Amino acid sequence: MKPQRSEILSRMIKFLNLDSDGLRRTVLESIVEAREFTVASLHECVSSRFNVSRKTIASMIGYICSSLGILHVNKKSYRTPKTYVLRDEYADIARAVLATL
Repeated sequence: MKPQRSEILSRMIKFLNLDSDGLRRTVLESIVEAREFTVASLHECVSSRFNVSRKTIASMIGYICSSLGILHVNKKSYRTPKTYVLRDEYADIARAVLATL
């Protein structure tokens, strides 16, 4: 069962309200901008603004994927890295939340 859009919106607002240093906002902005990414590519984008490890970015992606539910995971084969895709139905919510907070 898919969560309601209002539930996703409230989860995203709570996620960004816990942001003390701007890292969560930067990660979410990078996700919205990239739409499809890997941990390495997102780390490259975020590390230009913050000094963070790949583990930190991977952990945050996992949290966004499981708790917020706005990402879809693709794994083409055993040897390739996971590719994360921002779901189209939640991209507008993410943009709206980032614009208002």
